[in-house]
Amino acid sequence: MEEKKENFFKRAFKDMAESAKSQHELDKANFKAAKAEAKANFEENRGKNTWKKAKENAKASWEDAKLSPKARQEKMQAEREAMKNEAELRLEEANARIEAAREYHKK
Repeated sequence: MEEKKENFFKRAFKDMAESAKSQHELDKANFKAAKAEAKANFEENRGKNTWKKAKENAKASWEDAKLSPKARQEKMQAEREAMKNEAELRLEEANARIEAAREYHKK
């Protein structure tokens, strides 16, 4: 009986070690992917970010940073509402396409 317990703990620790190794490999792969994506974004935008554009982006970021918490919440709520409305429009368009396809296939 005690031998079974020993084997149980050996197997449990071995499984944990293997799990940790595989998680480490996954983390490394995710890091490499994120690094490659960042480099690709950099290469794609090389030379396109002019001084004027950078200054405009910084100014917009600074304006957002100066907002009060209540104003920031209101702005974020407005953005969420806009995205929700856009999603609803896309849903309506998709449903219309589905209905059109069904009508076409009924003929």
